[in-house]
Amino acid sequence: MIPLLLMAVVSMAVVFWLVWIICVKIHNYGYLDVAWSLSIAILAPLYALAGAGNPRRRLVFAVVGAAWSLRLGVYIFIRVTRHHPVEDARYRTLRERYPTPARFLFFFELQALIAVVFSLPFLLASFNTGDTLRIPEIVGLSVAAFATAGEWLSDRQAQRFKGKPENERRVVNTGLWRYSRHPNYFFESCVWWGFFIAALGSPWGAITIVCPVLMLYLLLNVTGIPLTEKHSLESRGDEYRRYQSTTSRFIPWFPKSRPSTARPLNLN
Repeated sequence: MIPLLLMAVVSMAVVFWLVWIICVKIHNYGYLDVAWSLSIAILAPLYALAGAGNPRRRLVFAVVGAAWSLRLGVYIFIRVTRHHPVEDARYRTLRERYPTPARFLFFFELQALIAVVFSLPFLLASFNTGDTLRIPEIVGLSVAAFATAGEWLSDRQAQRFKGKPENERRVVNTGLWRYSRHPNYFFESCVWWGFFIAALGSPWGAITIVCPVLMLYLLLNVTGIPLTEKHSLESRGDEYRRYQSTTSRFIPWFPKSRPSTARPLNLN
């Protein structure tokens, strides 16, 4: 298992280095999101091929993991390419923290290491020799599959809303976005809770708790909601503040009937 893990670290370091070179050349760091999203589509099949566990388990984990990864990676690739050469606002903000390409390389390689950490549920499953899928694995993979569908639906609804010319400057507030300001992030979190639950069917599976906890922290406190809402406030102003006052920040819930008089979240 350790040699395979080291292979994963080296391969991701090389892949993210190559993506960094491309991003520097085209002046758009947004493709880092594409590389990160597709990392599981690379690592999960690699583990399935090289692991010594039950073949059926290796195949099921690889298929579910790759399905989530490819769906998200292709979606982000299309979105970034469609807006190129305009860079995602989150990365324009990150350029202030990493003003030189060399410093951004460190950020890219850190993401490569994090990608390997998130691949742990698939690595452990690939060495699980149990004959049949256990209840945690069935439940967890089902949760991950359902959440992948929810993430796809929320992205699709946002895409269709923004695709209408009359909605160019409006806030997405239909479908799942009526019940959460970030349903895509909510389902992304659920995907990783599902993979964690599934990993509990393998020895040492409990260590993968780091995956959903780290993902939740990143979404709630780092590059997810804080930066997204900061730029939404800058671009949509009072309309987004009204949306904040009536709509759940993360977990889908019924919207408030009237705007709250509470002061909006300060993201500065």
